[in-house]
Amino acid sequence: MSAIIASLSSPASQHLLIPFAACSAESWLPALQALPPASTQRLAQLLRGMKPLHTDEASAHSLSPPHERALARAQGLTTVETPDGLIPWAARQAADQLQQGGTQGWAWITPCHWAMGREHATLSDPAALALTEEESRTLLAAMQPYFETDGITLHYAAPGRWLAEGALFRTLPTASLDRVLGRNVDAWLPGTRQAERSAGPPQASSAPSGGSALHEVKSVGVKVLTRLQNEMQMLLYTHPLNDKRAARRQLPVNSIWISGTGALPHATVPATPGNISVPRSLAEAVFADDWTAYAQAWAALDAGEVARLLASQQAGETVRLTLCGERSAQTFQTSRPSLRTRISSLFAPLRLLDVLQPL
Repeated sequence: MSAIIASLSSPASQHLLIPFAACSAESWLPALQALPPASTQRLAQLLRGMKPLHTDEASAHSLSPPHERALARAQGLTTVETPDGLIPWAARQAADQLQQGGTQGWAWITPCHWAMGREHATLSDPAALALTEEESRTLLAAMQPYFETDGITLHYAAPGRWLAEGALFRTLPTASLDRVLGRNVDAWLPGTRQAERSAGPPQASSAPSGGSALHEVKSVGVKVLTRLQNEMQMLLYTHPLNDKRAARRQLPVNSIWISGTGALPHATVPATPGNISVPRSLAEAVFADDWTAYAQAWAALDAGEVARLLASQQAGETVRLTLCGERSAQTFQTSRPSLRTRISSLFAPLRLLDVLQPL
């Protein structure tokens, strides 16, 4: 394990991390099989000059998806003991934007629209709301008193996302938005057991045991957030802002999503590496269920970020590539293949599908 950690912490000139290179949607495999070879030819060439460095594997029903786990690890935000659903994204932003992250508990609050069906609600992409700063600040001001009652302070960060400061967020796991978009929200609400999200057996928690006291803190936190979620839905149902949005034929803001909970592992925030690129084009196509766009995104990636990474590799630089699905992430790094390896690769060319399908 120490050797792996040392390898992961060693510098690489560039690191390309691709979310949703694979996914669980039924249309994904046919879409990938239909890709023209030219759409991923540089990616195949890049991988032939690399060796596996690290594999991160978990359940497809974990609260933190593989691409977020990989990015957090590369940025020094997590350790092997970090529990699922407690990557401190909000705390990191608070430290960067508000200069007050420290080791306090923080969360992201995202105003959003739940599409209400007969049996369940589905979380729509919050970006589709196109909230203005004025609208966002109006909603924050309306919600602030409710949160303050439970010792939580809201901070404006951007039109589509706020920061929430409160002790209960230190140890309360929450699901990433990337796990919930386009899906039934019930299965991902705080406190929902993994067994309720999956037909399989519950996954053992990776959290260190803290006894009944820690369990009690989490239980109280779940109750607080559940109540706040319900209160915000009632508040938004009659809020004048939604009447104005309806007049403009815009989706109403009818709920919130809480994510990014946790506290920084150290009071001193590690510097964010500037050499990591995380394109979102594949993810956006998956969330939109647009497989034509997914194929186009692969072609654009191959001609853009992948081509640049390949050029750096061919110039002798050490580069990394992390391909992510919904279960696992595989990180590769530049290698110096032997003559025998180079010759064998000519007779057994790499099949991209063999790399992506296990993810």
